[in-house]
Amino acid sequence: MLAVPPAASAEEIRDANTRYHDAAAHHYDAKWGIDFGEVGQDQVRGKLRKALGAGHARYRDSLEIGAGTGYFTLNLMLGGVIENATCSDISAGMLGTLSENAQRLGLEVATRPADAEQLPFPDDSFDLVFGHAVLHHIPDLPRAFTEFARVLRPGGTLVFAGEPSRHGDRLAGVPKALGRRLAPVWRRALRAAPAAPPPPETSGESLEPVVDVHAFAPGELSRLARDAGLEHTRVCGEELLANWFGWVNRTLEHSADPEEVPWAWRLYAYHGYLILQEVDRRLLESLLPASAFYNLMLSARKPQR
Repeated sequence: MLAVPPAASAEEIRDANTRYHDAAAHHYDAKWGIDFGEVGQDQVRGKLRKALGAGHARYRDSLEIGAGTGYFTLNLMLGGVIENATCSDISAGMLGTLSENAQRLGLEVATRPADAEQLPFPDDSFDLVFGHAVLHHIPDLPRAFTEFARVLRPGGTLVFAGEPSRHGDRLAGVPKALGRRLAPVWRRALRAAPAAPPPPETSGESLEPVVDVHAFAPGELSRLARDAGLEHTRVCGEELLANWFGWVNRTLEHSADPEEVPWAWRLYAYHGYLILQEVDRRLLESLLPASAFYNLMLSARKPQR
């Protein structure tokens, strides 16, 4: 696992994550194209099936770690996969946006500000513990995995998706750099003005080196689960072409005034990403090792007593 510079303590990492995600909460869904319709439900159910390597069950009680604005939990509820949902996050701002999304969608969700390394729930509380793009933010992962195993019921399922692979994280710098180089030409072609610099207190840029603290090799994720007493661990990879395409386009869009990015461009970027996801899924994911992809997915189970 890759770690942050040694000057950052665990407490500083937790504080940075809280402030960074509180600041991002109000524009997070727009930035990442979060969808709670049919496409979003298909995406989330597909990720769950892929992580498990088989069809998924219906879960009575679920806990999402680092739930953000609710992309995973709310889509799984809408898709009939989970019944009673609890969402935790270190950021109260993110949970506030999640609650607004749930209310708008007519869903009831319990939210709880919580540190993943010290979960405020009793033992054996949940049939499913899961998260998306959260493990790489947690300073003490062995301690967090011990907590995940503790709150899982015997026979319960653990799933984490969207975690950066060590190899993929390094490669992601290439499309980002390409996007930065192309940005001035792209803005002129679209007649879009440059984005106004965000106020320093809300940009989050100074916190980014402290917020993302890990990238993983597949064996490291499996080991964390096994060391916590879980079994049937499985790690797979997803998104290679789609990720490169997405990072270029996000970098371009971030450089422009959002009001001046044409809707036709947004449709092209969105549908192009979905098409390349299918290419990755149908062709590359069966041919290449998990470590070649940008995102890793982990699943495991708690032994029956």
